[in-house]
Amino acid sequence: MVMDRTGRGGGWAGWLVGFAFGGFFDGILLHQVLQWHHLLSLVGGDLRVQMAADGYFHILMYVLAVVGLWGLFRPGGRTLSGRRLLVGMLFGFALWQAVDAVLFHWVLGIHRVRVDRPDPLMWDLGWLTVFGLLPLLAALALRRRGRGGEGRGSSPQVAAALLVTLSGLWALQPSTPYTAVLFRPGTPDAQVMASAGAAGRIVWTDPTGELVVVHRAAAPWRLYGQGAILVSGSGLPAGCFSQVRA
Repeated sequence: MVMDRTGRGGGWAGWLVGFAFGGFFDGILLHQVLQWHHLLSLVGGDLRVQMAADGYFHILMYVLAVVGLWGLFRPGGRTLSGRRLLVGMLFGFALWQAVDAVLFHWVLGIHRVRVDRPDPLMWDLGWLTVFGLLPLLAALALRRRGRGGEGRGSSPQVAAALLVTLSGLWALQPSTPYTAVLFRPGTPDAQVMASAGAAGRIVWTDPTGELVVVHRAAAPWRLYGQGAILVSGSGLPAGCFSQVRA
C-alpha cells in the first residue's frame, strides 16, 4: 500500500531529488559561476586537494540524484501528484541548504558562502534565508493547500528527472577552455609532460608537477590511461573540480 504523505512511500524520492538538486545548484552557482569558495576552502591544502574535493562532492550529488530518480519511477513514486512531488523537492532543497550552513559552515567550518569577506556570517544567513527559508515556506504553503490525489501518468516525474539531469549535465561542463589534469603521486615528470602535451598546450603546472592545466585538450578522457586520476571535462568523474583558474 502506498502511503499518502509527502516524505513517506514514494515521497522520500522527491525529498532526495530536491536535496541533490540543492547540491548541484550550490556547486554550479557558488563553485563554478561565482567561484566564491571550494568545498574545503577553510581546511587548507593545495589546488590539487581543492579540485579533487569539489569533484567528489558532485559525484555524491549524482549518486543521490540517481537514487532519488529511481524512487520516483518505482510504483510508490509514480503515484505522487505534481503538487506532492514539488512539495517534497522544495523540502529537500531547503534541507540541503540547512545541512550545508549548519554542518559544513558552522560545525565543521570547512567553507563559508563567501570566504573572502570579513563578515561571512551575514552572507551565510542571507543565503540560508533566500534559498533555504523561502523554499521551506513555499513547501509548507503548498502542503496546507492540500495534498491532492494520486498522480495520473508520469509527467511530474519526467519533469523532475529532466530538471535534475540538466543540472547534472551543466555541472559536468567546464566553463573555460582549460582542462585540469591531476596525475597519480609519483608519476615521473617526463610522463606528465608527454601525456599532457600530447593532449593540448600546457599552460601551467603546480610545484609538484602532478597537476597540469592544458588549453583546449583533445579527447581528455584518454589521459586516464596515462597516469591521470582526475581530468576535468572528461565526464569521469564530473563536476565542479573542472573550475580552475589558469
